[in-house]
Amino acid sequence: MEKNNIPQKIQKTLDNFTAGLKATYQDGLISVILYGSCASGEFKPGFSNINLLIVLDDPSLENLAKSKTLFKKSDFRHFNCLFFTPDYLNRSTDVFPIEFLDLKENYVIVYGKDLLSELEIDLKNLRFQCEQELKAKLLNIKAFFLHNRDKTALQNGLVKSFNSFLHISRNLIRLKGKSPAYKKEKILAELAVEFEIEVSGLKKIFDLKNKRLKLNYRETEELLFNFVRTLEAIIKVVDES
Repeated sequence: MEKNNIPQKIQKTLDNFTAGLKATYQDGLISVILYGSCASGEFKPGFSNINLLIVLDDPSLENLAKSKTLFKKSDFRHFNCLFFTPDYLNRSTDVFPIEFLDLKENYVIVYGKDLLSELEIDLKNLRFQCEQELKAKLLNIKAFFLHNRDKTALQNGLVKSFNSFLHISRNLIRLKGKSPAYKKEKILAELAVEFEIEVSGLKKIFDLKNKRLKLNYRETEELLFNFVRTLEAIIKVVDES
């Protein structure tokens, strides 16, 4: 995404924030990189954060303390920042392949060097992270179900788990050697093809998430059971790959 596609008000806020960082760290500031919804064009004022990856020569807590007054300003309180050195950035792709693939897909250089374009990410590490997160999600949702017998609680937990599942699913498509769609509806269609699974239950959760579907307790419970069965089927494929 080009900088001139960022809404003018956000661009001005970013410029002011970057000017504050430059004044604080001078030559120690290497890059300021915008990512997430603001970079992808899905930013929603009042709901979305502004996500920034900030590369410094020294991201120690003592050095970060110099910018505390900057973060206290009301215009910047909704900024969500990650701090790296160039070396730490390169050495982190093996443990955070999902996050860095997402970063590389949608980002804008606000200031300094483009350190993301040259990052290389091993798909073997991506498979490990996808498998770990899916298995953890399966364990957590089973425990969640046993402790929640209220319809609203079940629906909220199901939607929350589904949201993070969609995030993982984009990367499951990458494991198949494909470039995943960005829109969530298309991700479900790609999952059906690439993993040969039935996704009608997932589509119902998507409708529930978007308040296009009303369910009673029993219907909610059955949708949760279906979601767990789908997770188990996908985990089996990933585990055997």
